[in-house]
Amino acid sequence: MAASIALRLEFGGGAELLFDGVREHQVTLPSQSEPWDMKQLLVWIKGNLLKERPELFVQGETVRPGILVLINEADWELMGALTYQLQDQDNVVFISTLHGG
Repeated sequence: MAASIALRLEFGGGAELLFDGVREHQVTLPSQSEPWDMKQLLVWIKGNLLKERPELFVQGETVRPGILVLINEADWELMGALTYQLQDQDNVVFISTLHGG
């Protein structure tokens, strides 16, 4: 069984407004039989942190277009995106590049 994982999640560029205006969250993901990946993290965020308008953050099984995702300061596309296996103490940043007018 994989151990629980502590992560630092950050939301910026307006994305924090979907999380009660809180930019930074220290979270611990519970132990589970397989390693956590980004796809599972998005489901967890939607169920545990997201306060309103989930359609502005997730679309299908991934983040909505216009949200930049960084894992330890690298573009998540370079890390495998949804299949990236999270490591203890990873820093995951979600930045909305969409601005309402």
